[in-house]
Amino acid sequence: MINMYMAVTEVKSQSDFILLLTFENGEKRSFDMKPYLEKGIFQELKNEHLFRTVRVAFDTIEWDNEADLDTETLYQVSQLWTDSNYHSSQVS
Repeated sequence: MINMYMAVTEVKSQSDFILLLTFENGEKRSFDMKPYLEKGIFQELKNEHLFRTVRVAFDTIEWDNEADLDTETLYQVSQLWTDSNYHSSQVS
């Protein structure tokens, strides 16, 4: 298996529990957090205020409740982001 380690350089929370991630190679990718919101510490992220506290930390992302996700998971599970995605899921 090819090593897909790719550091996250920027993260923005979007509506409907979507994260817009920018990786060190310049790719922008979307990551749907909804499948994770029923698991462990991620359940706390159903609180939208807490969800929006996401930030880059140590090449990956974390929230104020100390939840984090592995950068390899973020890259492998995320989808390439297009401008049309941005306009349909931007937080108002």
